[in-house]
Amino acid sequence: MTNMQTDIAAGIDLAAGLFVSVGAATFDGIGYTRASYGEGEQRAHDIVAAAARDMGLVVETDAALNLWMTLKGKDPSRKKLIIGSHLDAVPQGGNFDGLAGVLAGLACALAWKQTGLQPKGDVVVLAIRAEESAWFGAQHIGSRAMLGTLAPAIFDQAHRVDTGQALGEHMQQAGGDLARLLLNQSLLDRETIRAYLEVHIEQGPVLVEKALPVGIVTGIRGNRRCRRVVCRGAYGHSGTVPRELRQDAVMGVSELVVAMDGLWRRIEEDGGDLVLTFGQFFTDSRRHAVTTVPGEATFSFDARSHSSETLQQVEQALLDHAARISAERHVTFTFDPMTGDVPVSMSDRLQRRLAEGANILAIPAMPIASGAGHDAGDFAAAGIPSAMIFLRNDKGSHNPDEGMELDDFAQGVRLLNWLVEDLDAQPL
Repeated sequence: MTNMQTDIAAGIDLAAGLFVSVGAATFDGIGYTRASYGEGEQRAHDIVAAAARDMGLVVETDAALNLWMTLKGKDPSRKKLIIGSHLDAVPQGGNFDGLAGVLAGLACALAWKQTGLQPKGDVVVLAIRAEESAWFGAQHIGSRAMLGTLAPAIFDQAHRVDTGQALGEHMQQAGGDLARLLLNQSLLDRETIRAYLEVHIEQGPVLVEKALPVGIVTGIRGNRRCRRVVCRGAYGHSGTVPRELRQDAVMGVSELVVAMDGLWRRIEEDGGDLVLTFGQFFTDSRRHAVTTVPGEATFSFDARSHSSETLQQVEQALLDHAARISAERHVTFTFDPMTGDVPVSMSDRLQRRLAEGANILAIPAMPIASGAGHDAGDFAAAGIPSAMIFLRNDKGSHNPDEGMELDDFAQGVRLLNWLVEDLDAQPL
């Protein structure tokens, strides 16, 4: 194996400058806004594409406008390695979520360029569109379009929250090939891909708490979500309607939350994996005054677990408790369609190689599960060997205060670069 570990400095410098450039181009006064198939995401793609061209990479886009930046290998028939992540960001989010992974790929590619060496097979740095669900209520749009797993109905059904326009309209306006995407066929040949690798900031506090710069991801939680649930009862005067005659929507929802919290506790006590979130609680302010029994309440529901069985158990319990509360409190629950993703595991072999690389490079690291979804999960679910490297990140994610340190980023790039060298050197 060649040793390019001493040659990543130029790549780190390149990434540091691009963090600044993309951040400055997408700062909204509070945080960093890069709307999927919108202006901010496009600015990020343009900046990154220009840097890739300057490096001598071959730059192309597919029908979904995913950005392919390829360091050509010696043998075009050899399976390619893909290093990918996304460039969109939630409204007023942070500068590192997604961007760090793409720039880690460019830093790795520059290490090859600096040595004058050419990999045996193509190494692709992939900037994926529309990973965040915040904009269209659907996540991983770019990767699923690429893999042929994005349902065609979504192009009309999903609307961006800030414009109200349909996903298909936004994609066409940005230059995407909607006719090609409506065929619901993969935009790539999975058999030509050796592995998908992704560097990403950790979106939780574990690595910070453990004082470790890097995590080796073991798997990604699946989820069950209902974006809108409505509990309907009856409005009444708060001073005149006794308890037994009330149809209080807020009380009904509150009882449901408490019941599900109890289930969560029992599953954890039994050693199971689960996180539950109820959110977006609303009553109609035009009708629900201080002296009014609330007749309607809406909320959202999100459950995540590494166990498909646990997710099924939670979904059924949610519906069962809602039915029981409806009968007891004389309210009704109406659920929008439940959506979800299955839990996925990262490649055992790639996890072992990353662990060995971290040991060789003396990079403190630990195995860690991902509670959030990532494009890597879609590649893994499609049967493509996939791996993720987490980077320590203070102050969480999806907020302007994301706190990734450049030194931690450099450690992640060193480990990524080691793995790319290792995989490229192995026979097919």
